[in-house]
Amino acid sequence: MSSGESRAMARPQALDTILLGGLIAGCLDGLDAVLYYGWAFRITPTLLFQNIASGLLGPRAFHGGVLTAILGLALHFTIAIGAAAVFFLICQQMPVLYRKAWIGGPVFGLLVYAVMHYVVVPLSAVSKRTVPVSGLELADQLFSHAIFVGLPIALMAKRSAHD
Repeated sequence: MSSGESRAMARPQALDTILLGGLIAGCLDGLDAVLYYGWAFRITPTLLFQNIASGLLGPRAFHGGVLTAILGLALHFTIAIGAAAVFFLICQQMPVLYRKAWIGGPVFGLLVYAVMHYVVVPLSAVSKRTVPVSGLELADQLFSHAIFVGLPIALMAKRSAHD
């Protein structure tokens, strides 16, 4: 088999795509959340990650101090790595997603946002939101999920397929 044939048949490596893609996405998305919610709502990183932990623990997450913030941070990265695993599995059937990473990644990131916002959060123990989502917050969420979540995951898949 020639190198051109092997390159055309290359598939992403699981470890590179899932672990590194998820960690990069988790770092970028987490940093965006810390900066945006700190600026827009004066929410501390501790409170932000306690809010994520409240998806599992409910309101008692806000009384757990740094430990529940660490749990929230761990859950945040678990979700990001889980998203990378889903992308990897989908790419096994639809390699165009990583081959056209600049399109497939952002589209996947927007799908992650939709699933989180419309399925995961409503089914979680997070308290119902009392403040409506502003246009700026929605724009930040969509941008973050497309560019900071989906794109790095897709680029890692593309990179790992060509090692």
